[in-house]
Amino acid sequence: MRKFLVVLDDSRECLNAMRFAAMRAAKTGGGVEILSVIPPDEFNHWIGVGEVMRAEARERIEAHFNVFAKWMRDRQGVDPELVIREGETVEEILAQVCDDPEIGVLVLGAASGKGGPGPIVNALTKSAGALPIPITIVPGELSKEQLEQIT
Repeated sequence: MRKFLVVLDDSRECLNAMRFAAMRAAKTGGGVEILSVIPPDEFNHWIGVGEVMRAEARERIEAHFNVFAKWMRDRQGVDPELVIREGETVEEILAQVCDDPEIGVLVLGAASGKGGPGPIVNALTKSAGALPIPITIVPGELSKEQLEQIT
């Protein structure tokens, strides 16, 4: 089964990427894999404190995932899977793409502000020609109705 890989982070545009991935998966018989990356610098503390912070980060990710997963199951009939990795975001996205041969499309949300589309989109589009899969970039300002029309 072809899976759409989407990145779960704290960005506003992440929501549209999730919606797009779920809608496309529902219409094409695919799946959705949600990747969240915990940056390594969050745990540069004493060992005990670092472990507590790691556990809290995982709980926060799972809570966000559960919200998206419920929407995907209820509205799109898609049951997503969650993958949590630790490291640098772009490196871990690339590693996940290489590690899971069922991933067929990487879906990213793009910010619309003056700062550009965002650091992940900037980094991955520079090396897009070398990726083994296509990237779909979803504008963060699209409405639900616009997303439904294009999926």
